[in-house]
Amino acid sequence: MKSGQEILTIQGVGKTYSEPVLVDVTLALYPGKVLALTGENGAGKSTLSKIIGGLTSATTGQMIYQGQPYAPATRKEAEKLGVRMVMQELNLLPTLSVAENLFLEQLPHRFGWIDRKKLTEMARPVMAMVGLQSVDPNTLVGELGIGHQQMIEIARNLIGESRVLILDEPTAMLSSREVELLFKQIALFKARGVSIIYISHRLDELAIIADDIAVLRDGHLVCVDDIKRYTSDQLVSLMVGRDLESSFDLSGRQAGHPILKVENFKRGKIIRDTSFTLYSGEVLGISGLVGSGRTELLRAIFGADKIDSGSLLIGSPLKPVAIRSPAEAIRHGIALVTEDRKGEGLLLPQSVAANISLGNSDKISHLSVVNALSETTLANKHIKSLAVRTTNTAQAVESLSGGNQQKVLISRWLERDCEVVLFDEPTRGIDVGAKQDIYQLLNTLTSKGKGVVVVSSDLRELMLVCDRIAVISDGKLVNTFTRDDWSQDRILAAAFSAYQHAEDTVSE
Repeated sequence: MKSGQEILTIQGVGKTYSEPVLVDVTLALYPGKVLALTGENGAGKSTLSKIIGGLTSATTGQMIYQGQPYAPATRKEAEKLGVRMVMQELNLLPTLSVAENLFLEQLPHRFGWIDRKKLTEMARPVMAMVGLQSVDPNTLVGELGIGHQQMIEIARNLIGESRVLILDEPTAMLSSREVELLFKQIALFKARGVSIIYISHRLDELAIIADDIAVLRDGHLVCVDDIKRYTSDQLVSLMVGRDLESSFDLSGRQAGHPILKVENFKRGKIIRDTSFTLYSGEVLGISGLVGSGRTELLRAIFGADKIDSGSLLIGSPLKPVAIRSPAEAIRHGIALVTEDRKGEGLLLPQSVAANISLGNSDKISHLSVVNALSETTLANKHIKSLAVRTTNTAQAVESLSGGNQQKVLISRWLERDCEVVLFDEPTRGIDVGAKQDIYQLLNTLTSKGKGVVVVSSDLRELMLVCDRIAVISDGKLVNTFTRDDWSQDRILAAAFSAYQHAEDTVSE
């Protein structure tokens, strides 16, 4: 399991804020080895990686790096020593070009000016390493999709000498092709003797890429071992401290009356003549390829994007409504839990209480003055209901794990008690325990007669929690399956169908 002398040893490291978040962790990193670091959100993974990467300091314990005491005060100090970190939160400047972001601290100059030609030449081979050879190095980073931005962040850390590389959920926004390229780069790093910490909830990836596994639970290290000794189920049990159900109890589900009807929605080429009906007490999944129009459909229903034509009926009985803004959607009882919780859903620097109460001012204020006690009481109700891991209601949301941030966002909408709840990628980037909590929440909503729509890129997830799955292909809803007639093959075939037809038409 070991290969040569340790590059980095972590001895009894702990971190305490108002409460301990990391307790007496001891680990060793070895040359050419990938250590998978996993655990539920809030288990301490990010805290440990930030201590190693110089973003925060340990409260207790010590680290030894290449035989010397190691306690970086800043990220830059850690990077100078060869310890680099790719975080979930991208560290890029959107108004600068790809090339400028890659070489921001070592821009080539000529006659006192940036040498653009040389900068472009420097950027191309680095971009090619992560499959971005088709992207113009002079493109502004803000004009690129999130997947490409993630690859640029990774490429930045391929420049220069690294002895330790920390990758925090590196594939969360990547396509299968980009994941393949990343794994090739990891193999090259291993061959060069670099030690890699790979943080992920995707156990199938860990089985492919990792040599060893370290599992954190509630800030404690509960396992360090050869990853090949464990099945996925065993790792999940270690992570959450209990066995999770591989199936989901839908026996209490019973679809009722129509609660929302979309008729002939059109918006450019991204939503093409789409119609469907949602029933009370059911979960309707929406599947499709990335870029097929799933998110755009939810945004159109919610009034965030304007449609060219079509109609929307809501209520019991159904009545036509004109929704031209999210505010109007909310008034008609429609909620949208956005896929971009950090960019669109949450006020990250603000407290848990402030985020939950946002949009619920009528519950916590009088004459436009917020009652602090009412706000705290409201927040505590949802913290308890959804098991949000937070030190207190005043904690800044940005300091919470992804799963707990998602629970805070969902809590806000639960307080609105909307009849229709739209979820866009509700479990992206969160751990298995938090996923189970959200799955159970779907059951709770349907038991109250709510209509729920879930967009997810995880087909297995949709097949686990949904009553029906509608498939969108190239902007058009092409088929709707029930539990009695769906299969992965049939759903995937439907997802590709419109694109295949387009290719056939072109070839003819």
